[in-house]
Amino acid sequence: MSIAPKTLETWRRHLREEVDAAYLYHELAALDAEPKRAKAFERLAEVEKRHIAIWRDMLRANGSDASVPPPTARARLMVWLARRFGPGILLRELTKGEGREVKGYMALHRHSSGEGTKTTALKLARESAEHARVLQEIEGASGEESWHSMASGGFLRNVVYGFNDGLTANFGLVAGIVGANFTVAHIILSGAAGVIADSLSMGSSGYLAAKSEREVFEHEIATEREEIRLMPELEEEELALLYEAKGMEPEQARALAKGIMGDPERALEEMVREELKIGADYSSPMREAMVTGISTAIGAFIPVMPFFFFSTRTAAIISFIISMLAHFGVGAARSVFTGRGILRSGIDMFIVGLGVAFVAYVAGEGIEKILPGL
Repeated sequence: MSIAPKTLETWRRHLREEVDAAYLYHELAALDAEPKRAKAFERLAEVEKRHIAIWRDMLRANGSDASVPPPTARARLMVWLARRFGPGILLRELTKGEGREVKGYMALHRHSSGEGTKTTALKLARESAEHARVLQEIEGASGEESWHSMASGGFLRNVVYGFNDGLTANFGLVAGIVGANFTVAHIILSGAAGVIADSLSMGSSGYLAAKSEREVFEHEIATEREEIRLMPELEEEELALLYEAKGMEPEQARALAKGIMGDPERALEEMVREELKIGADYSSPMREAMVTGISTAIGAFIPVMPFFFFSTRTAAIISFIISMLAHFGVGAARSVFTGRGILRSGIDMFIVGLGVAFVAYVAGEGIEKILPGL
């Protein structure tokens, strides 16, 4: 049976990845000053060379070019950086690379029709998973699998960033209209339109982001289900390690993990909760849209509010003052997520707000001069 060109190209891609991995492990072994770790990296390089041989045999058996490609430019760049800035760069790159290989081989196993390819993919997925765990232990990051990428936001984060977006965007809009010498009515009309547009834009972005996150979670859960089916012994070991990390005695942890793995559905629930850290209450797209949209609208309304109560000049001064204070406040609030100091983060946002106001005002003034009577 002939092999489709697309399948052969997939095999060649895996061959290139294994060549890069063998090269990086070999270089990492040479750079690492700890003899035991260096020896472990050399053993991993030898395993990757066996993987290279497997893909070459498969390509050769199907009448395709089975020559060994040189390491990619990206791999050579990583080695160049590691030689100058330390081997930790290679260690992180290899951990991520092994994670990508697990996902790639799992996908190849699922979508292949040939038994030989399915068997090879499963064998390589298992070995890559083991390599990833070894690397994570060396990095001191065991307990998470590098082929699962989780990202989730929180209620407060959405409020702060939505508020910030609405405030900055509409502050710039109002400053530009003030610079163009429009009347209070025009400023209120434009500002109100900005509130609506910003809140709808950010609300829809929040909805789509939460929907994408939900889809990622569902995909990761499906991947975990497949791993439990195809690699139960590795998943049992992973679950036992997670229990040990919580303080359980090794024998007790292994016994509990073995009992749970006897029921695939229970095992899936446990791995989803303990390993992937996905709770039953992950983001609702509509909830995210409402939270983000409303917080954006509140932030966007701040620069416009004074124009409802004061003349143009007075309202512009008050709008500037409260908007700048709000920029400092939202910058300080962002420090909760960025880890930067409150004062420095607040000042950064204050400067951003000042820059937005200046550029928008000058632009509006310039447009008014170019198009007088607009």
